[in-house]
Amino acid sequence: MKAEYRKLGEYIQPVDVRNSDLKVNHLLGVSVEKRFIESIANTIGTDFSKYKIVRKGQFTYIPDTSRRGDKIGIALLSDYEEGLVSNIYTVFEITDTSKLLPEYLMLWFSRPEFDRYARFKSHGSVREIFDWDEMCRVELPVPDIKEQQKIVNTYNAITKRIQIKQKINENLEKTAITILNEKIGQCVFTNSTENEIKERRKSLPQKWGIIKISEFCSKMESGSTPSRTEPTYWVKGTIPWVKSGEVHNNITLETEENITEKGLKESSTKLLPKDTVLIAMYGVTAGEVGYLNIEATTNQAICAMICKNKIEAAYLYYALIQNQEMISQMSNGGAQNNLSKAFIENMYLVVPDEDTFKKLSLDVVIMNYILITKEIAKLQELKQLVISRISEM
Repeated sequence: MKAEYRKLGEYIQPVDVRNSDLKVNHLLGVSVEKRFIESIANTIGTDFSKYKIVRKGQFTYIPDTSRRGDKIGIALLSDYEEGLVSNIYTVFEITDTSKLLPEYLMLWFSRPEFDRYARFKSHGSVREIFDWDEMCRVELPVPDIKEQQKIVNTYNAITKRIQIKQKINENLEKTAITILNEKIGQCVFTNSTENEIKERRKSLPQKWGIIKISEFCSKMESGSTPSRTEPTYWVKGTIPWVKSGEVHNNITLETEENITEKGLKESSTKLLPKDTVLIAMYGVTAGEVGYLNIEATTNQAICAMICKNKIEAAYLYYALIQNQEMISQMSNGGAQNNLSKAFIENMYLVVPDEDTFKKLSLDVVIMNYILITKEIAKLQELKQLVISRISEM
């Protein structure tokens, strides 16, 4: 039996409690990922007495939807007892949680269909606002409270499983870095003189060496962005295309965007083989690395490093992560110090002998990392399935 659709206004009420006594000082923001985040706003000289207090179990949303793309900033406070939000935000709560669970409602808000609805129902010439009246007119299925709890429990169980898998991957990465620290030492050197490299070579075991990354790799490539004004480069594209923002010490199984065969042929981007190592050269993820588990192309902000085999690819991937802080600093020192393909090519890499390579077993580590990443991806799909089925009730 299908659940009856009801207007949300029957279950919610606005909350406007101001921080007049200045007792609350934990300032929060709301992200388009629908989470509360620590605010990074400049608050010097700010009068916090006008800010709103949000308490655990209450919601906050940002009525102005015009500056957040296709997403709506809305979140349920669950990690803190209370916090402060801007007075331009709307705080609200469920009036009777025996009829509608906050966690169930948050799942409804998490659906992409809600984002599209809220954007469609936003009005205004200068700023588009999804106002309180429109929020109250939102319709949703409200099944029995036990059914709501069952859905929430299923979602939470999947979420917990994902967190466990992510922790395993974190430990795998730490294991790889520990192996490098203990067996190799510092693997990557930037801005070293020839004399410094010669001195470093003297301290290495026989059969080991230090060579430029360009010499270590079979090939190094940088990508490009096919023209956005040419639809035939993008529409119904099937070739994965990686943006630098998708490179964040991760395994790439799929991409946010795809290009067409025509887009590939008529641009300077290259189709890269599986097991290619990526590094973001600029942008918010500059210095972070990625590992392709698929054939893919990239944009111009990524340097791709194609290795001779999986063992060497795994070694390079973790060597770059080991020295990431040092490498990332090179992208923050002004235009002439930004990471470039040439700069990465000329970084030096410690290269052990073949027997040591095999004993490091970093290819086994990354193989397990890939397997766990695939499991996480399937669990993420299952989470979305739980959310999508709410509308089918």
